Amino acid sequence: MLEKTTRMNYLYDFYYSLLTPKQQSYMSLYYLDDYSLGEIAEEYDVSRQAVYDNIKRTEAMLEEYEEKLLLFHKFQERARLLKQVKVLLKEETPSKQAMCEIIAELEKLD
Repeated sequence: MLEKTTRMNYLYDFYYSLLTPKQQSYMSLYYLDDYSLGEIAEEYDVSRQAVYDNIKRTEAMLEEYEEKLLLFHKFQERARLLKQVKVLLKEETPSKQAMCEIIAELEKLD
């Protein structure tokens, strides 16, 4: 569950501007503020089922956006490659070839 929450938080960060204000609010309350479905339902004077359905639809939309745009995937790849650069730079004599390969991979992400 924590892994899903973390993923949804990242997807929300990347794609929130593509969501409606209501979707933004529900997702923010549910994932960022840790509100329960019941608390959100009470705040918006709707049923728990309505909140649940809206959140599930929004999650599916976020996954579709990621499938097409790959912003989160590219973010993860950049982080992985930057970690490799840091490891190489700690070496006494960093491999120029390895650095060039990492730079080439970074360039491919754009």
